[in-house]
Amino acid sequence: MQKILEKKFAAGLSITSNAVIIVLKFIAGTLSGSISIISEAIHSLSDFFASILTFFAVMRSSEPADKGHPFGHGRYEDMSGFIEGGLIIAAAMFIIYESLKKIILGYAMETESVLGIAVMAISVVANFLVSSYLFHVAKKTDSVSLYADGEHLRTDILTSLGILTGLIVIKITGIHILDPIIAIVFALIILKTGFSISKNTLNNLLDGSLPEDELKKIENIIASTDNNILGYKDLRARRSGPDRKIEITLIFPKQMLLVDCHNICDRIEDKIKNELQNCTISIHAEPECSNKNCSSAVFLRK
Repeated sequence: MQKILEKKFAAGLSITSNAVIIVLKFIAGTLSGSISIISEAIHSLSDFFASILTFFAVMRSSEPADKGHPFGHGRYEDMSGFIEGGLIIAAAMFIIYESLKKIILGYAMETESVLGIAVMAISVVANFLVSSYLFHVAKKTDSVSLYADGEHLRTDILTSLGILTGLIVIKITGIHILDPIIAIVFALIILKTGFSISKNTLNNLLDGSLPEDELKKIENIIASTDNNILGYKDLRARRSGPDRKIEITLIFPKQMLLVDCHNICDRIEDKIKNELQNCTISIHAEPECSNKNCSSAVFLRK
């Protein structure tokens, strides 16, 4: 329950901070006449929508399994993360478009750059604090959507830094074309982040396997738990939001008692849950079989 409350608070904090920053950017952009700040305010709108999406995903994913969703609601977080990745990509493309347009058509100097610099600095500090908290809670609760929202805010830090750097350099040097060039560099970094988030969450949505290092941990736990385990097969593991769904078939000697097999399975479950956290594990115990029936098995000992 404590983790769920932390996730909801973090998502709500993200919504509130984004709303305040958007208003400040639109005011600063309008009063200063800065096209770059107004463009950044539009980019921040994607952060705002992403924060609302994250809050919705966290609320839904925290609900227990029911008749309509017998495996839980964790996929809401994966869906949220995938959409947020798309929003990050779209925002980066918009920044590149606006920057190229400024380079090709020319760049109008802001009438009041000091206000823009102040607002961009506030935006950087606020987003750094909020994103750091989101990453902290995401790591603690293993939340995909909070992590994606934190990445989204981190991209906003980069774009705000780009605009801030451009405003400062232009004010000092008067070289106006530096602003869109810096913005393009940051947009390319943002694109990479967006594609990375979309790729990882799409893998979860399509029932992709857990990362190789996590599978290796499961295999090591099986191999080191009990000498009576002859081998294993049909190891399948995937993510659904913050949860990991793991299925394993363990191979035991034919003469072993069912109760002993069951106790070993319980120990393996406990070890995997302690190592990976947030796991739903299904272990099937099977007696030693012929090579024909166990052609896909990994034998640990004879």
